[in-house]
Amino acid sequence: MKNKLTIGTRSSKLALYQSNLVKSRLEHLYPDITFELLNIKTKGDIMIDKVLDRNIDKGFFVSEIQNMLMKNEIDIAVHSLKDLPVEENNGIKISAILKRGNEKDVFISKNNKKLSDFLKSEKIGTSSLRRKAQLYKRDPNLNVVDIRGNVDTRISKMIKGQYEGLVMAAAGIERLGLDSYITEYLDHEIMLNAPGQGAIAIEINRNNKYAETITLKINDEETMNCTQYERSFMKKLGGGCNSPIGAYSYYSNGEKTIIGTILSLDGTKDISSTISVKSSDESDIGELLANELIKKGALELIN
Repeated sequence: MKNKLTIGTRSSKLALYQSNLVKSRLEHLYPDITFELLNIKTKGDIMIDKVLDRNIDKGFFVSEIQNMLMKNEIDIAVHSLKDLPVEENNGIKISAILKRGNEKDVFISKNNKKLSDFLKSEKIGTSSLRRKAQLYKRDPNLNVVDIRGNVDTRISKMIKGQYEGLVMAAAGIERLGLDSYITEYLDHEIMLNAPGQGAIAIEINRNNKYAETITLKINDEETMNCTQYERSFMKKLGGGCNSPIGAYSYYSNGEKTIIGTILSLDGTKDISSTISVKSSDESDIGELLANELIKKGALELIN
C-alpha cells in the first residue's frame, strides 16, 4: 500500500481550490496517507491568447495532466468536468465526481446592469461558443467579444473597462468567494449550461486499482449519473467542450430528466427538447435525447 499519492492539477486559483477540496476530503478519510499537489501547465494555460473556436484540440485544458496519469507520474488528476473530452481514453477513467455545485451561468456587469438592459455598444466578454450562441439567440444585436484568462483576470479586465459585462460559470465564481460581482443568475431558458458544468471530476490510470478504491469513497452517485447523461448527449451529437451545446440532467419526484439544446453559431437556429423517465429506468436518457434531436436536424446544425 502506497503511503503517498500525488494529485495533478492546473495552477489557477480555481483549479487549486478544487484540487485542495478533493485533497482535504481524501485526507479526512485516509489520515495515514499523504496527499500532495503537483501543479501542471496545460496547453490551455500556455496559449492564453488563442481563441477557443470549434477547432481547438480536444483536451486543450487537460491533455498534459492526462499524459502524466497514463505514465503513472501522478496518481490522481482533478479537473473541471466540463473541460474533459467526452471520448473514452483507454488508459484513464473518471473514478469519482464530487457532489455538483451550481450548474448555471451568471451575468456580471460593471454597474450591476442586467443583461436585458445591455446596449449593442456595450461589450460582453465570453470565449464560449455555447454562451455566444445563446446570447445571440436572445438578442442578435448584442456585442459579444472573445475573452481569455482565469476568473480573476476576466473580472479585472471588466473593472478596467475593457468589457462592460461577462458571462461566466456560477460555480467558479462561488468557489472563489466572488459572489459580490454577480449581477444575475441566468435561468436555463436563457442560458443552458455546458454538459458537466459545476462538477469536479477525478481521473485515474485504469490500472491503478488502489487509487480507484480510494477515490470512489468521495464519489456522488447522483452527480455521476446526471453528468454522464449530459456527456452522453454531447458525445452522440459529436460535440466537444466548446461546441454550441447545452445540457442539464437531474432527478426529481421519482423521475430522471435531461434538457438539451444545440444551436447555430449565430444563434438564429436552435433545436431543444426534454426527456423524462422513471428513476428506475436504466436507459441512457442523454443518448435518447440526442437521437430525438438528430431526427430534427441537429447534425446538420452542428456541421
